[in-house]
Amino acid sequence: MAAKWIEMLVGSLDQKKQYKQDMARIEALPPAHRDAAKALHRYFNYYGGIADGDTLVTMLRDFADLWERAAADGTPVRAVVGDDPVEFAETFVQAYSSKQWIDKERTRLRGAIDAAAAGEESS
Repeated sequence: MAAKWIEMLVGSLDQKKQYKQDMARIEALPPAHRDAAKALHRYFNYYGGIADGDTLVTMLRDFADLWERAAADGTPVRAVVGDDPVEFAETFVQAYSSKQWIDKERTRLRGAIDAAAAGEESS
């Protein structure tokens, strides 16, 4: 009973556990791969704005898988991210499209503009 109540307040405890496990996987990477993955993860936090916990956990699991495979295969960091790490990061996040925090504001903005235009037409 208490766990359900806590999850209502702070989110899924299973998701938090999986997130921590995947972050530990990233921490265990060789230094160059770990540093690149952590830098990209930081960018995801600013750019992504993913509001759905399941999507975020899936994305991070796949991200950790990618870097573990690259490290195991000896794939250099640049071969993973290419020449533009920003493009790589944004493309990676877009592959996990879900409801984002900004969606609420997009809806609000569209509604405000529709209302303003409707008021303008009735004047």
